[in-house]
Amino acid sequence: MYRKTYVEIDCEALENNIKEIREKYNGYKYYIGVVKANCYSHGIESIKYLIKGGINYLATSSLEEALQIRNTYKKIPILVMEPIHYEDILIASEKNITITIDNIEQFKKIIKNKNNIKFHIKIDSGMNRFGLKNKEDVKYIVNKSNNKVQLEGIFTHLSVGFGKEFDREVSNFKDLTSLINLESIPIVHIERSLTLEQHERLPIGNSIRLGILMYGFNKQAYIPSWKRRLFNKLTLKNNTDEPSILNVSTAFKFYSEIIEIKEVLPGEIIGYNGMYDVKEKMRIAILPFGFADYLYVNKSYISINNKLYKILTNYMDITVIEVDENVKVGNKVEIFGNNISIRKASTWANQNVYKTLCSITYRVPRIYKYNNKEIED
Repeated sequence: MYRKTYVEIDCEALENNIKEIREKYNGYKYYIGVVKANCYSHGIESIKYLIKGGINYLATSSLEEALQIRNTYKKIPILVMEPIHYEDILIASEKNITITIDNIEQFKKIIKNKNNIKFHIKIDSGMNRFGLKNKEDVKYIVNKSNNKVQLEGIFTHLSVGFGKEFDREVSNFKDLTSLINLESIPIVHIERSLTLEQHERLPIGNSIRLGILMYGFNKQAYIPSWKRRLFNKLTLKNNTDEPSILNVSTAFKFYSEIIEIKEVLPGEIIGYNGMYDVKEKMRIAILPFGFADYLYVNKSYISINNKLYKILTNYMDITVIEVDENVKVGNKVEIFGNNISIRKASTWANQNVYKTLCSITYRVPRIYKYNNKEIED
């Protein structure tokens, strides 16, 4: 690593988060780790520590992600949660990757051509993305599956974690699976990070998908605080403001450094086309990161020596901040970490933590820390 802009991942935190979740929410057959989007920007090196903690199944969004992970993790089951093209079924089968079926026509084609594949059925319980919405189609697929086209699981994706919409979607799932015997299906996963903490355990489902929760963000991570308060007021609920019973911690910290300091005078400008007009004499510092590294860098703050400093301008590779005499070249800069939480950075950007994490691009190196040792990705 040459440019001192990097992400630090606390792998012990990831491992302990899984152990904590398994202890507080025990009894599930599979704890399915959702590792899409480069493990929510943590990097696939993180998977090793999620498995150490107790993840025993992985889920990705795309076949590309699944194949990349399979290169390292040869035996753990992997589910691609989005439908894939029919012509890609062969490679999925060869690499022992489970696919999602949400289209009866594709299923009929697979049966007709006697492909050898494991699959999960996706039910559309109300989000109106992927999934079957006809109970007869669900029954047909279950009844026609066989030893070659092997039905391994069934799942849905609930859009909310509580309230009338939650109840409606659970009811929809029950209705759409009413013509089959759910207990005969090895893996039934309905719960996910968003829903887990906000209601009593559902009597259906023997497995659970874990996404953002694995990485240390509980139920209050999903929406900015003002939106959460408004949502609670409108729904007469306060579930998301109740303390979490889970003691999980974030593993993701983002750092850079001061590479240059200079003084600017009134009447001067900073940046392209006068991005910042200098009104009074000031001291500025230049940092080696920009929106090609972190999309939401603008209109926020960074921390140096436990003090906040305002960002003035940012570019593709450079960020400029206003500093005082205490700041020196070479000082470590926290973009978020111990002093600026990812939630706080997300609030400044008026977004949720998902977008903040995924905005850290792949050109920023990930440094993994475990048992006081550092491993660069």
